[in-house]
Amino acid sequence: MSAIVHQHVPLTHPRLPRWAPALVGVISLALAALLGISLGWGPVGIVVVALLVYLVGLPVWSRLVENRRAATNRFVTTLVWVSLGIALVPLGSLLWKVISLGAPQVNGRFLTWSMKNVFGESGGIYHSLTGTLIITLIATIISVPVGLMTAIYLVEYGAKSRTASAIRFLVDVMTGIPSIVAGLFAYALFTLLFGPGTKIGFAGGLALSLLMVPIVVRSAEEMLKLVPDDLREASWALGVPKWKTILKVVLPTALAGIITGVTLAVARVIGETAPLLIACGATTAVNLNPASGQMSSLPVFIYFSYTQPGANPKILQDMAWGAAFVLIVVVMVLNLIARVAGKILAPKTGH
Repeated sequence: MSAIVHQHVPLTHPRLPRWAPALVGVISLALAALLGISLGWGPVGIVVVALLVYLVGLPVWSRLVENRRAATNRFVTTLVWVSLGIALVPLGSLLWKVISLGAPQVNGRFLTWSMKNVFGESGGIYHSLTGTLIITLIATIISVPVGLMTAIYLVEYGAKSRTASAIRFLVDVMTGIPSIVAGLFAYALFTLLFGPGTKIGFAGGLALSLLMVPIVVRSAEEMLKLVPDDLREASWALGVPKWKTILKVVLPTALAGIITGVTLAVARVIGETAPLLIACGATTAVNLNPASGQMSSLPVFIYFSYTQPGANPKILQDMAWGAAFVLIVVVMVLNLIARVAGKILAPKTGH
């Protein structure tokens, strides 16, 4: 009988040191800077070449020292980080531009004054700020019940029925509706109901609700689908009616995700200009009554301040940047409130 040869298979393999990516990054940047300076490139060209050298250098070193799988992993990981950096560049540039130009404009006068009877000096955005909050509140009041009830039907009652499929198709179609079409619809509807030229805050809220409903429906539907069926079945086994199971078990479990979806919908529509310009119009005075008279909003104020600054272009354009900064802050505050509310209202898990 031939002797059995035992082959020792190592369970570990050589690995690059932890500082290897940093070293390759420094070398790549140095080579790119040397090449860029000699050829007269700008900073963008140097960064691009450095990234290309890094993308090639680190996987090649990993392939020589480690193995093919590790090299592939490092290459894909580098691509992910580079993609993240590219995505953050326009976002960071936008935030820096708005903050640097808009934040200095914000003060007590800017937030508490309107533009009524203001000539040759800077006024405020109080009329537009209150208008934005009122119109967005109206849109939320309309959209959340409609969207949530629709999502409940799609998940809990309709399921895979033909009616549910048709509703999902229509919701997808509504998602792609241009915002200006929603404004035209609201304007046409209120023109038929109240006469030609009717522009009121409620019309703007209705126009925004058309854009919010599909987002609320889709987000709420996905959150309701994530609720385990075991919770529903346990409630039914105790004799709890279906409607009460949805109200007391399903909705509280999915509440955090639903709130996040509503917040995303609000952030989606709060900066819309075209539908509000058509349905609400614009005014320089404060109007707190959404059922009477034209109502200003921050997006419309920004649009007119930059496109029709009149005799004081510098003043109004600076105010436009200030209004843009306030709008971003409002969206951020709404997101923070939604996150806090989601954590507070989410069901507590025990062990």
